[in-house]
Amino acid sequence: MKVYIDLIMIVNFIFDFILLSSVNYILRRNVKVIRLILSSLVGTVTLLILFINMSNIMLLSFKFLVSLVMVVIAFGFKDIKYMLKNILYFYLVSMLLGGGIEFLNNQFSYSNNGLVFTNNGLGISYGIVLILSLFMYFKYVKSFKDLKNHYSNYYRCRIYFSDENLVEVNAFLDTGNKLVDPYSNKSIILLHEDMLDRRDELRPLYVPYSSLNNHGLLTCYQALKIEIDGKCYDKFLVGVSHENFFIDGINCIINSQIMEGLR
Repeated sequence: MKVYIDLIMIVNFIFDFILLSSVNYILRRNVKVIRLILSSLVGTVTLLILFINMSNIMLLSFKFLVSLVMVVIAFGFKDIKYMLKNILYFYLVSMLLGGGIEFLNNQFSYSNNGLVFTNNGLGISYGIVLILSLFMYFKYVKSFKDLKNHYSNYYRCRIYFSDENLVEVNAFLDTGNKLVDPYSNKSIILLHEDMLDRRDELRPLYVPYSSLNNHGLLTCYQALKIEIDGKCYDKFLVGVSHENFFIDGINCIINSQIMEGLR
């Protein structure tokens, strides 16, 4: 049997790219296409190692290691929870796509004799797999709807402190965030401190705040504008958060007042 390595690598690259793009869309990671391409290329190149004779355990370990590297290249590493969620959906979508391809392959290879359909020894195990696949599909659809409702509050934003000083962030719309500067009546968005590389160029403002368990002064900076989906808003301050947000992949929290004032 002839094996066309170039064809296998092309098909594998396309499958990996579709797989990573699906995870990127579902989890709203908003990564650049070049990262997805590089990750797919890594998965394709490492495919050549699979032609080396190795034990099943080594092969399984190698495949898992490659998938980890692909996920980190595509989506980066922020923390363990972020990475585990990426790798979980990487495998879930992989099983869904792979199972769909296998199902179609089996369907188009059926032969029939009257009312009896055969597929090279179709057994009851295939029926069990089909039933389980349908169950997993409906569970996936339900989970996807829940995810869609949750991730519809994710936005890719650009915050301009000046024409030359801007940061791109993954933001979450928090309707419970009602932070407002009592002096200027400007809305306050929260930005993680790691995103402020050029804070020395900015003049800090200290805004009093009060929450359920704490109160004090919040360090804020005046921004020129924030751009969301091609629309802008300029009447706001950027508050610095020293703690990580408990939402995976998020480094900025915005509120509904910002969204309502976009123009």
